[in-house]
Amino acid sequence: MNRLFVDSMTVSYGEELIIKDLSISIPDQQITTIIGPNGCGKSTLLKAITRIIPHASGSVILDGQHISKENTKELAKKMAILPQTPESSSGLTVGELVSYGRFPYQQGFGRLTKRDREMIDWALEVTGIQEFKYRAVDALSGGQKQRVWIAMALAQETEMIFLDEPTTYLDMAHQLEVLELLEELNRVEKRTIIMVLHDLNQAARFADHLIAMKRGRIMKAGNCEEVIQRDVLRDVFHIDALIGRDPYTNKPMCMTYHLLKGDNHHEKNNHAVHSIIAHS
Repeated sequence: MNRLFVDSMTVSYGEELIIKDLSISIPDQQITTIIGPNGCGKSTLLKAITRIIPHASGSVILDGQHISKENTKELAKKMAILPQTPESSSGLTVGELVSYGRFPYQQGFGRLTKRDREMIDWALEVTGIQEFKYRAVDALSGGQKQRVWIAMALAQETEMIFLDEPTTYLDMAHQLEVLELLEELNRVEKRTIIMVLHDLNQAARFADHLIAMKRGRIMKAGNCEEVIQRDVLRDVFHIDALIGRDPYTNKPMCMTYHLLKGDNHHEKNNHAVHSIIAHS
């Protein structure tokens, strides 16, 4: 079942065309990960879907309705987004910043209800930052700040969560912790997760659905078996990759790769990869 559709979307920054005539559907209650080289339009696509930036043409349809016509607060009850480089006002505590996620539900003078406080505490707990609740966000490390922003997105209590490179600034253990948290939210609470990741193996390990982009276009979309393929990675990243299997998940993974530098180099790398496969 799909609830979210992008139809013939075009997005520009000034005169620069970033996304052209792009159409895609997002599987409901699954983890979708967008991959692609820098500047290919991954972040732009997320921002356009969530109405952070406008699109020149086309439409985004959620539950049969154009999101351009949705009330802002009502849309914020359905979609939460963690941008790539979020910024907060100086002097906020962790608890105060996470409480901003409850904005769509507040009325009148904006006082926090019992439900608001419960969701804030839950978000702090599941992201492992409960002890920082009264600490200034400015005093935290980069990884700790990232978890605060993820907690704010979780506190928003939406069915869909969009995350632009959520593992930025995190060490390997905390990257895994965040991705496993998102996986649990998807499996247990049926949250639809849409995120951008740079690490191909993390993308393959945690995604149900992959979207590979290049120059503002969808090059391939499907499950991990369909997208983590040598020909797809060659077209998208201009690399010649050796694809193996993750021993933990049995999903495809990129074991090693060479940068393609031309036809002769391509043929040389093909021969090397085939030799490795033949002797493995």
